[in-house]
Amino acid sequence: MGRKLFLGQYLIWVILVLEQLHGCKSCVEKERKALLELKKLLELKKHNVSTSWDDVLPSWTNDTKSDCCQWESIECNRISGRIIGISIGFYNIDGPFPINGLENLTNLELLNLGGSGFNGTILELMNLTTLKRLSLRGNTFSGAIHAVCKMKNLEELDLRRNHFAGELPLCLGSLNKLRVLDLSSNQFSGNLPSSFSSLESLEYLSLSDNNFSGLFSLSPLANLTKLKVFKLSSKSEMVQVETEATWQPKFQLSVVVLRVCSLEKIPSFLMYQKNLRLVDLSNNRISGHIPTWLLTNNPELEVFQLQNNVFTIFQMPTIIVHKLQFLDFSANNITGLFPDNIGRALPNLVRMNGANNGFQGSFPSSMGEMVNITLLDLSYNNFSGKLPRSFVMGCFSLKQLKLSHNKFSGLFLPRETSFTSLKELRVDSNLFSGEIGVGLLSSNKTLSTLDMSNNRLVGAIPSWITNLSTLSRLLISNNFLEGITPPSLLTMPSISLLDLSGNQLSGVLPSHVGGDFGIQLFLSDNNFTGPIPDTFLEHVNILDLRNNKFSGSIPQFVNTESIRILLLKGNNLTGSIPRQLCDLSNIRLLDLSDNHLNGVIPSCLYNLSFGPGGDKNTEVGVSESAACEFKFYKSTFVNEKFCVESDDFEEIEIKFSTKQRYESYFGAAVEFTGAILDRMYGMDLSSNELSGVIPAELGDLSQLRVMNLSHNFLSSSIPSNFSNLKDIESLDLSHNKLQGSIPQQLTSLTSLAVFDVSYNNLSGIVPQGKQFNTFNEKSYIGNPLLCGPTTTKKSCEATKSSNEADNGGEEKDDEAVIDVVVFYYSAASTCVTALIGVLVVMCFDSPCRRAWLRIVDASIASAKSMLP
Repeated sequence: MGRKLFLGQYLIWVILVLEQLHGCKSCVEKERKALLELKKLLELKKHNVSTSWDDVLPSWTNDTKSDCCQWESIECNRISGRIIGISIGFYNIDGPFPINGLENLTNLELLNLGGSGFNGTILELMNLTTLKRLSLRGNTFSGAIHAVCKMKNLEELDLRRNHFAGELPLCLGSLNKLRVLDLSSNQFSGNLPSSFSSLESLEYLSLSDNNFSGLFSLSPLANLTKLKVFKLSSKSEMVQVETEATWQPKFQLSVVVLRVCSLEKIPSFLMYQKNLRLVDLSNNRISGHIPTWLLTNNPELEVFQLQNNVFTIFQMPTIIVHKLQFLDFSANNITGLFPDNIGRALPNLVRMNGANNGFQGSFPSSMGEMVNITLLDLSYNNFSGKLPRSFVMGCFSLKQLKLSHNKFSGLFLPRETSFTSLKELRVDSNLFSGEIGVGLLSSNKTLSTLDMSNNRLVGAIPSWITNLSTLSRLLISNNFLEGITPPSLLTMPSISLLDLSGNQLSGVLPSHVGGDFGIQLFLSDNNFTGPIPDTFLEHVNILDLRNNKFSGSIPQFVNTESIRILLLKGNNLTGSIPRQLCDLSNIRLLDLSDNHLNGVIPSCLYNLSFGPGGDKNTEVGVSESAACEFKFYKSTFVNEKFCVESDDFEEIEIKFSTKQRYESYFGAAVEFTGAILDRMYGMDLSSNELSGVIPAELGDLSQLRVMNLSHNFLSSSIPSNFSNLKDIESLDLSHNKLQGSIPQQLTSLTSLAVFDVSYNNLSGIVPQGKQFNTFNEKSYIGNPLLCGPTTTKKSCEATKSSNEADNGGEEKDDEAVIDVVVFYYSAASTCVTALIGVLVVMCFDSPCRRAWLRIVDASIASAKSMLP
């Protein structure tokens, strides 16, 4: 027995040595040349600039001593030295794949072209009949996929994120060795072919994000005993997955995803599942009770997603104690009391999201038993009462707590808590009262976001709040806070967003704020006083000082590169608009309205960008990387895992006045490079004492969307080149002393929704056509010399119309001014002529003179007789 064991070990050692020796030999010369031919055929483009293959794959050389089995992206059989795998994915190749370069690789088993920018069809790939694993994911291949049906040895096929279209071919059912099939994120339509019932080896099937429509039957999958993962979703709500079926599945899934499938009931096949670990039924129309029976039937269930349905009732079984870690039932119609036993039934929960429902009543005390929970979001409900002491002392793992938009009341964290790991705390829009609680100091080394806005907090901002050393976003707006703001709060190096607006705070501004990475500062609607320091804009991205009591002149700001939004409305600022404001190269919103500014509007304001660009580090909001906490299936190309994005975003609302309405511009999230705030550009100089002309150069602000110059003393004509304001949506020039006509060229402003020139001295015909057909008399009232269908003076002189038709451009404005002057001179000369005529008559003795004197005497006698 010992000799046999020794001999076996010896043979294994010999085989390993021989394998290593073979690994040191050069690859087959014929295949090495085939790879070099492939290299010639491929056209590589990177960032639209042609790049040499020698730079991308430097090991692929003509050197005959170079072993191609050691080349990048190449896999060889360790014994035979034959090439069995090529992975040139994610090399940014542009164009069709040159299949001719693979003709001599007769042992090829793996081909990975994922994310390389290939396009065209895959018809020529059908000759690669030895392939076992093929990945074309993340390209722009299109057309049908019948070619893969020739690859009878396929075990893994990954075609996700392409442009493949049409119905799934019946011939796919002939690939009976297929274990993994991923067709997600394409444009497939139709239904599931009946031939899928022959895919006896299939373990993973993803059909997510396609164009399936109509009734979608899952019966072809009924007998696939090895199926573990099934994913289906539609790009629209045109598909409707069958929910009632006569067949009984022979598979036991670990993952089922049925998103956007127009489900109104839980599919009946799920009643037979006992090994589920992830269930995603989100974005459907399922109503009634939350299906907690799935928890009972599947004791290993870890992820349960039911968000965006129409569930109305949530009740937990009384005897269950489950391993569930992730539960999301947000955005439903659930009302009534929150399950009181949820903390005891689900003690292992790590993340729970029940936001956007209608829960009422008090916060369950059993929540304190969730010692592992890191995220709890119950915002946008109707919870009331105080937070239980068992909760604030029990959930010591909490990192994100969101209770916004409820009716919680009482003192806010008046005592020490166990929230020692808390990073994000949002309790805005509740009924919390009293002073800011010292319990926040329990999170002094972790807390980065604190939102207590829209409550009933009173007293002063405590000086100890600066001990929250990691705090980067603090929002306590719209409370009843008062007193002097701690100067150290405004200068905290970690602060990136500070919103103290809507309180009764006072004090003066320090010379600088925040750290070196930019700050968004909102201090509006308070009682701050004193001048604005000229260094205050340094490192500031958004500055909102509206409706305070600041005085003095607008400073000659220095270091203004980072400022994007500057709002100084409603203060006591005096003096002229400094030319230094013309250097705000990245400005998007500028509001100087409702002050006492005088002088002229600087013509250099046309230098303001009012457009995209500038510092990209000033986006509102920060997103943390995704944490992949659950892994369910893995193959060569597929790694099925559940990742949770830990986001920490702020939604900032800025109301920017446009005549007759308020527009709210938000900066948040996402993909928020394209946020509305980043597309909104406006300038408001209204309600000041500005005089002189409207600089024609302002017409060069082509990306401006809002301009308000109303309630000033501007006395020029309206510049005709305002027609260059192609994106303008609101233009308010009312309550000034403007003269001349309204330029006809303004009718080219197709985005103009609000136009107001009321209460000026304008004259002539009101333009008609396009957007000007939507404005009514309110836009022109207070201009008695204006005429047209939308004014009080409906008709205009025919000769004037004729003259205006013959003369264009600036001549119209000059002619209108001359008309007004002629009118005044004519009236004055008439009065003077009449007076001179009376005096001449009185100087001569004539019948007319005597008759006139008799009338005067009679009038005097009559007046005397009427006296007592």
